Amino acid sequence: MNSGHIQGGKTQVSPVVDEASPSSVSSSEMLDMDLGPAPYQEVQPHWFFCRRADDNASWLPFSREDSDKLQNACDNAGEKKEEEVVVAVDGERYDVHVKERRRYAVYWEQAPTEVRRCTWFYKGNKDARFMPYPEDISQSLEEAYMIAVTLDEWKRKLEFPTGETVIFHNPKVIMQYKRIGLQDEWASSPSEQTRPRTVKRGVDNIAVEIPDGEPEKVDHLVFMVHGIGPACDLRLRSIIQGVSDFRSASLSLLASHYKQAQQDGQVGRVEFLPVNWHSSLHGDATGVDEDIQRITLPSISKLRHFTNDTLLDLFFYNSPTYCQTIVDTVASEINRLHALFHQRHPEFKGEVSVVGHSLGSLILFDLLTNQRTDSEPREEGPSDEPSHLSCDTLEQTLSSLGLQQYLDTLQAENLDLEALALCQDCDLKDLGIPLGPRKKILNYVKRNCLAEDCKAGTVHLAAGRQVPPQVNSDPHGNRSLGLTVQQTQFHSAQSITSAVDYEYFDVGIGQVSIDYPQLAFHPQTFFAFGSPIGMFLTVRGLKHVDPNYTFPTCKSFYNIYHPFDPVAYRIEPMIVSDVDLEPMLIPHHKGRKRMHLELKDLKNNVWGSLRTAWQAFARPQVAALPPVEEGETTIERSLQETQAVCEEAESSGSAEETQPTEIKVGMLNGGRRIDYVLQEKPIESFNEYLFAIQSHLCYWESEDTALLLLKEIYDKLGVAFEQPQQ
Repeated sequence: MNSGHIQGGKTQVSPVVDEASPSSVSSSEMLDMDLGPAPYQEVQPHWFFCRRADDNASWLPFSREDSDKLQNACDNAGEKKEEEVVVAVDGERYDVHVKERRRYAVYWEQAPTEVRRCTWFYKGNKDARFMPYPEDISQSLEEAYMIAVTLDEWKRKLEFPTGETVIFHNPKVIMQYKRIGLQDEWASSPSEQTRPRTVKRGVDNIAVEIPDGEPEKVDHLVFMVHGIGPACDLRLRSIIQGVSDFRSASLSLLASHYKQAQQDGQVGRVEFLPVNWHSSLHGDATGVDEDIQRITLPSISKLRHFTNDTLLDLFFYNSPTYCQTIVDTVASEINRLHALFHQRHPEFKGEVSVVGHSLGSLILFDLLTNQRTDSEPREEGPSDEPSHLSCDTLEQTLSSLGLQQYLDTLQAENLDLEALALCQDCDLKDLGIPLGPRKKILNYVKRNCLAEDCKAGTVHLAAGRQVPPQVNSDPHGNRSLGLTVQQTQFHSAQSITSAVDYEYFDVGIGQVSIDYPQLAFHPQTFFAFGSPIGMFLTVRGLKHVDPNYTFPTCKSFYNIYHPFDPVAYRIEPMIVSDVDLEPMLIPHHKGRKRMHLELKDLKNNVWGSLRTAWQAFARPQVAALPPVEEGETTIERSLQETQAVCEEAESSGSAEETQPTEIKVGMLNGGRRIDYVLQEKPIESFNEYLFAIQSHLCYWESEDTALLLLKEIYDKLGVAFEQPQQ
């Protein structure tokens, strides 16, 4: 019998083929051949997108909700022949162009990914998961399957232009075979040529985990700022992937710890968006990478490349030139994301918080200390009066710079002098203006703004207040930042807690002079992960933080760290120096201490019991003696020391309710505790040094950290926290 041919590059179907060899189909699959025919039903499609990493492609399913939206849009796309149909998916963080079959990121730069409407799948013996066929091949398979079911004729064969063959043994056993070399049509059965692949019809017949759809309602928005370097962990994943993991952990914890609230419609979800500033600093606009590369030694090239790409960010932040670039990038990116989010979620009425990891937390700290309240006059800042340019028109400005050829380009974007003063290098670059003219324009705008301020008799070291701070000293000679009497009088319209003017660090502390931009919103809470804020403030010369100080526009602050994190430093000892406070231990997300910590407590409790027994045994012998501490025996003193360690472990290992609530640790967090420490894992406790680097990068995957954020957010929304059953 003729086995079929390929004609015109199309798949060919032959009604009957030779019996497949027993080795090509498992015995369990052969049992299905005795099943009677089932009536044909059209296959239900499911949509997938492709993720590429290290030259490997993996296909991941959309949620059922998103897949249904894509299918409905695809069904209706025929009515709009020329117009592209766009569907928002994945919490509206991506847009799928249905006709183009591409998925585009909305909030960050990312290469578009391929999208498929999938109905048929295949998997080889060495493949980890089923892969979807291209849509045209899936359609051919479906047509052949429909004929086989309708006529109840199996052993049918479908040949592809690639030379591969699919044989329909029975409704549940369908295999794909690959030809090897050139063979005539009377050769042995294809099943004898190579080991086949398993073919499945419909997503319900393959082992794939389809994600749950995200709630549409967004209760809270969080911006997450990364630290040094472009990667967020030891796997060299980007900030986008790290935030994605944190978002997934948040959704899982909402389902377990706010289950009833979700069922009652009280809780939607928290949206986390990444803020990337590294690419702007190391991009073509600054040219810093080329400058550094020219002076980099050729030896140990990989280590030097790592240093240039990561550790140098710390030095850049202490440079007045590049620090300005960093804070401008972070603030403008946050404001851009904030505006875009509101554009896509016009119904959003929730609050906004910020998270900073490592150096990112220091950037946010400096930004938040230099925000203005609504009561402060905004005309005092140089960046808020861009109209103070010496030239009256945009044309005159460009003429004075010899850049008349760019007038039409700027006017096409409706840019006047005020709008031009608000532009950054990346904005002008997007308009196609070369680097040299961009620098001239930006320098001219900045220089003229400062010149106008000087004419007014005001010296602006940075955006914000105009009175330089004075460095106060306590009786011990320690320097602290606080309001003097004159400053208090000058700022009578402000809250007394606005005590730290970090924009004037160059006067008394040593920080570079920076024009700090303003955020478009007032953050509800600032979370710092693995933060060196305490160290940087100390290096700047600050030994004490005024307990009355609070951020001008943000009333809550949490300093979260892993106990082995070599980059993290505490904040509370800089505020409350006369009280030795242990940091708050962050509870495990399952509501308990980790096992090794519980065993440690158990051991301490045993020692406590021994101490009690020893006292009961020794008391009759010393009943007539006065209680003198110096007369304690070595054993009893050892037991007391052990008990003290136990009490310390219990106090530090308990949740917030075991700490005295009346202790006020300044106003940075509204009088509440600031320093929170994660519980180390059992394997980490064996060698602190071995896991030091990993501990600095653990926050993106920490469910305990995510739960602390959720609890802070929903406590302020008045939503009850639920501890799941063990």
